[in-house]
Amino acid sequence: MLTAITISALAMTAIVAVRYLIASGLFAWATSRVRPRLYAKLGSQISREIRWSLLSAAIYGVPAGVVAWGWQNQGWTLIYTDLDAYTLWYLPLSLVIYLFLHDTWFYWTHRWMHRPRLFRIAHAVHHNSRPPTAWAAMSFHPLEAITGAVVIPALVFIIPIHVAMLGLVLAIMTIMGVTNHMGWEMFPRALVHSKLGDWLITASHHQRHHEAYSCNYGLYFRFWDKICGTDRGISDALQR
Repeated sequence: MLTAITISALAMTAIVAVRYLIASGLFAWATSRVRPRLYAKLGSQISREIRWSLLSAAIYGVPAGVVAWGWQNQGWTLIYTDLDAYTLWYLPLSLVIYLFLHDTWFYWTHRWMHRPRLFRIAHAVHHNSRPPTAWAAMSFHPLEAITGAVVIPALVFIIPIHVAMLGLVLAIMTIMGVTNHMGWEMFPRALVHSKLGDWLITASHHQRHHEAYSCNYGLYFRFWDKICGTDRGISDALQR
């Protein structure tokens, strides 16, 4: 059993690492086409971001691998594959629930990481990316990576979700994590400055966090930032 769990953890680590390299590499390539000089002098920073991110991939991969093994072999989780197990309207609802709860966890742990002592110990690693790049999405100190690695594996024990919706949650998490750090706004002005855009986080919003530090802590939505008075709008540098 221990061997099987270890293999599952290693396999999931490899999957997380490859997912990161593909997603960040794709958007870094897009940046080179759209903003060809944006990362021109950031070679050493990008190398550092990749090293920290691959370490984070292992930290994310281990609990994910253990949970994946438990789901497939022991029925530990509430992940399901039969579309008839729940009504169809629960599919999008479960997606929203997972994104909201993940965003809630991220907001509060992120604010916690900005306490002076924790910032110096851990979160400073992420903020050493000046400016952030598409490679910075998982550039975390191990302590911070642990706080991010436990939330989705924990949720699958308490909230049912179809395996396809879980895959979509992970895809959204990956894409938004990368695009929020690209250093340029890929979404059209009509969306960013719309009523919908006023509640969604894109690069314009997260860039402000990397500029001012004490604001804009969310991952997907601006809900908690607005409720808690930490929303400072979007970056002047990225406004279009």
